[in-house]
Amino acid sequence: MVVLFAGGLAICDNAERMVPPRLADLHVADGNMEGKELRFGVSGSVLAAVVTSNGATGSSNSMHDSYRAMGVLVPLVNMLLGEVVFGGLGTGLYGMVMIALVAVFLGGLMIGRTPEFLGKKITADETRLIVTYALITPAVVLVLTAVAVATLPGRAGLVTNGGTHGFTEILFAYTSSMANNGQAMAGLNANSVFYNTTTALAMLAGRFGLAALALTVAGRFAAQRRSPTTAGTLPSDSATFAILVLGTIVLVGALCFLPALALGPIAEAFQH
Repeated sequence: MVVLFAGGLAICDNAERMVPPRLADLHVADGNMEGKELRFGVSGSVLAAVVTSNGATGSSNSMHDSYRAMGVLVPLVNMLLGEVVFGGLGTGLYGMVMIALVAVFLGGLMIGRTPEFLGKKITADETRLIVTYALITPAVVLVLTAVAVATLPGRAGLVTNGGTHGFTEILFAYTSSMANNGQAMAGLNANSVFYNTTTALAMLAGRFGLAALALTVAGRFAAQRRSPTTAGTLPSDSATFAILVLGTIVLVGALCFLPALALGPIAEAFQH
């Protein structure tokens, strides 16, 4: 969690400290100050954005729509990953526990034995629930984003920006709704029947769909007897386990969301 938080903070801060090309001739001293208050500056604004996107507080002290492409990429990715860093409000740690179970399953495949986590065996039934949990967010967010960009009611919300930035605004809106976060890129006019309905669907799936699956997995584990620790047990308090979980988060996140991010903030970054 600390590695993900520190890495995201460094990337976002570096992006916002760079002076936008359109302001280069104005000799702006403090980087990208568009949409930020002088009393907070770049560092305070970036810190708040990164913390909020990891903790689902919904608060903000700067306009995220004014962030540079790589700057807005960080809070977007934090929410897409399920706010696993320190646990979002209302979701606690189960987001990280569920992705850790995916890592344990992959570790079990590597050594050819039934995966176990904290003395509980991950059987085929638990694996199906865990995989379903991992696929709900990309299925909901990406499908709703695709519908929005492919229909007139969805594109009607792009009253300020179009192109890659407009795509990012739509993706950000559904991601924030799915993560029950509250952050927004205000360039998107989401106060319409279309967006009120579709973002509500994302909120329902993000709150109750994920929670129901996590509770189901917890109930199945609670019904199991604890297996004794053996030489083949994967310890969950080691650096190896931490690296395995971190690699799983990055791998699963990239497989699910990299194409969409490439169409939005990554493409915008290359344009500027």
